[in-house]
Amino acid sequence: MTLSAIEVNHLKQAPAVEGVLPAILSRWSARSFADREVSPADLSKVFEAARWAASSFNEQPWRFLVGRRGSSTYQKILSTLSSHNQSWAAAAPVLMLGAASTKFSHNGVDNRNALYDLGAAAQLLTLQAAALGLTSHQMAGYDQAAARQLLEIPESYALGAVIALGYQGESSALSQQELLALEIAPRTRKPLSEFVLSAWGSPAKLD
Repeated sequence: MTLSAIEVNHLKQAPAVEGVLPAILSRWSARSFADREVSPADLSKVFEAARWAASSFNEQPWRFLVGRRGSSTYQKILSTLSSHNQSWAAAAPVLMLGAASTKFSHNGVDNRNALYDLGAAAQLLTLQAAALGLTSHQMAGYDQAAARQLLEIPESYALGAVIALGYQGESSALSQQELLALEIAPRTRKPLSEFVLSAWGSPAKLD
């Protein structure tokens, strides 16, 4: 079954919950990207959103290596992706890799929350992207050692996810049936009772 981009986007919307930010409900991870560039203004906005993420001691340990299609940074990031991810991410106009400093700058002590803080920044980035009508897809499937070497990332930085960013494309552009099935599958989430707890194994009462 092939659905249009509009139909897929409608299918992927989370059920409306009163008071929840629309960008949270509309954000999903597309694998098909349109042949359309992200404007410099919109790219700046997604990083401005990431800039205001909370972090331990306001360290802001995150760094994002950003490659636009045709740049050497883009090619380096793309080359480190698993073949599975390369098969669809090569159509995205922007690829980026997040990293986080594992030491606090003010005292050199280990920052155990560095990757947590990077994740918070990445989440704000993806929500801002959704609010702008962009789609993003975060990937763990890449060669970290190769990425560190190619992008000359210091050992004192932990690596996060690679993020593909762009505009949603037509699902018919995905030639692999496995990718197409994932693209048009409805989104599911665990109920709150499975992860909001009053004691271990006991759901919290929220009403």
